[in-house]
Amino acid sequence: MSGRDGLGAKRKEDAGLNLRRKLIDSITLSTLIKLLTFQTYRSTDFEVHRNWLAVTNSLPISEWYYDETSQWTLDYPPFFGYFEWVLSKLAEIVDREIVRLDNLNYQSFSCVVFQRSTVVITEFVLISAVYKSVRDGSDQNGLNSSFSVIASLIFHPGLIIVDHIHFQYNGFLLGILLWSVWAIREERYNLSAFLFTSLLNFKHIYLYLSPPFFIYLLRVHCTKPGQSLILGLSKLIQLGLIVVGTCVLSFGPFVLSSGSDGLIQIFGRLFPFQRGLNHAYWAANVWSLYSTLDRVLVKYMVYKGRSIDPIILNSNSRGLVGDTLFGVLPKITPRICFSLTLTFNLIIMGSLWFRPTYNRFLKSIVLSGFTSFLFGWHVHEKAALLFLIPLTLIAMEDYYHFRSWIIASSSGIFGLFPLLINPMETPIKIIYSLVWFSCVSSAFKKNLHRPKLSSVSLLIIYLEKVYLIGFVFLQLYQSVVHSMIFKSNEKLVSDDGKRIDSMEFLPLMMISVYCGLGIIWSYLRLLKAYLNF
Repeated sequence: MSGRDGLGAKRKEDAGLNLRRKLIDSITLSTLIKLLTFQTYRSTDFEVHRNWLAVTNSLPISEWYYDETSQWTLDYPPFFGYFEWVLSKLAEIVDREIVRLDNLNYQSFSCVVFQRSTVVITEFVLISAVYKSVRDGSDQNGLNSSFSVIASLIFHPGLIIVDHIHFQYNGFLLGILLWSVWAIREERYNLSAFLFTSLLNFKHIYLYLSPPFFIYLLRVHCTKPGQSLILGLSKLIQLGLIVVGTCVLSFGPFVLSSGSDGLIQIFGRLFPFQRGLNHAYWAANVWSLYSTLDRVLVKYMVYKGRSIDPIILNSNSRGLVGDTLFGVLPKITPRICFSLTLTFNLIIMGSLWFRPTYNRFLKSIVLSGFTSFLFGWHVHEKAALLFLIPLTLIAMEDYYHFRSWIIASSSGIFGLFPLLINPMETPIKIIYSLVWFSCVSSAFKKNLHRPKLSSVSLLIIYLEKVYLIGFVFLQLYQSVVHSMIFKSNEKLVSDDGKRIDSMEFLPLMMISVYCGLGIIWSYLRLLKAYLNF
C-alpha cells in the first residue's frame, strides 16, 4: 500500500470513528429527552397497546382477532401480534397486572415505564438503519452531512410527539423500512423483499409504499438488460417464494387454528371501510381542503336561504369518525380515493421503470408516501411520518430538495401538534420543534451549495417564508384568540363533563387546511423535480 493510500485509509477510519462518537453522544442525549416524556400525556393508543399485550398473552392465537373485551381490538397484521406477544412475556415479569385481559385502562407506574421503554428500545432499529443508509465519505464534509441526517432523525419531533408522547411504534417500523431500502442499495434484493414483506405483516399501511419496491425489483433484478429470460424468471420466482413464504409465516398459524374464517376475520379488522373519509382530526391532505370548501359552500347556501339537511350541517365539522357527509360537493368514496392514489402512483412508477436508479427509487418511496397521505381514505395525521422520515434522507441532495423538505417538515410536524391536547404540552412541542428545526436546517445549509436563483425562484422562496411565518399566527389563534372569541357554551358538554364552544373544531380545521397547503406544495415541487419538467 502506498503512503497516499495508507493516509486515505487512516482518514476514512478516523472519520468513521468521529461519526460513531457523535452518534453515541446524540443517542445518549435523545434517550434522556425521551425518558423525560414518560410521565407526559398518553393517548388512548397507550391503552390500545396495553390491551394488545393482554390479548396476546391471555388468549390462544385463534381468538386474537375475535376478542372484544375492550373496544381497542387488535387490528394490525399478525407479525405485530407476535411482536406484542413477545413484549407481553416481558411485561408479565415486570407487572402481572399489565397483561390481565379485564384490567382495562391500567396505567401503573411500572406499566408506563415498561411500555414507554419498549418504544425507546425498539427505535434502535431505525437508528441503526439510518446510520447504515447515510454513512458516506471519508472527508469532513461527508462526515458532517451524514451526521446531520442521522441526528435530525434521532431527534425528530414527529417521532417524539407520535411515539414517545402520544404512544406508537413508528420508529421501529420505519427502521424496518429503511433496512429494506438499504438492502436495495447494497443489491441484496432477496433480503429487501423479505424485510419489506415482513414490514407489511407488521403494519399494512406500508402497502402504500409497495409499488416502488415491486417496480424496482422487477426492473433492476428480474429484467436486467443482457440477462437471459430463464435467469430473470428464476429471480422472479425466488422473490415470489420469499413474499409468499413470509406471508405464510405470518398468517399460517391463524389459518391452521381457525381456517378461512380466521383469515376473513383478520382482513375485516385490517380494512374497516365503514369508517369515514376523514379521521376525527382531519389529516392535512386534499380531503381536508375539499371538506372545508364544502363547509364554506354549505354556509353560503344557508345564507342564501337554501334548505340544507341539519344532519349535513353538523356532520362534517364535529370531528367524529365515520361522520363525513357533504352538502354541496359530490360524495367521496373509497373507490375515488383509490383511483386518485393509483393514478398518481402509475405516473411515478412509470418514470421509475424507464429510469431505475437507486436515487430515483428512494424518491419514489417519498412520493408514494405523499400520494397515499394526500389522497387516501381515512388517513390519520400520523401517516405524515411515511414521507417525512424518508424525505430527510434526500433533503441534502440539492437546494431544491432542501426547500421542499423545509415546507413539508414544517407543515407535517405542525399538523401533529393537536395530538397533544393538554395545555402543559404546548410549550414543549413548540420549543422543541423550533430548536430542532433551527439546528437541523442550519446544519443542512452548511453542507449545501445555494445556486444562483432566478427572480421567479426568489419570489417563490419569499412566499414560502411568508407561509412559514403564518404558523406563528395560526398557533396564536389556536392557543389564545379562539377561546377569547368563542366562549364555552353551558349547553354543550364533552364526554368528560367539560363545557365546550360551538366552534371547537374550527382551530383544528384551520390547522388541517393550512398544513395541507404546505404538504401539497411540497409534493408538487418534488413531483416536478422527479419527472424533470
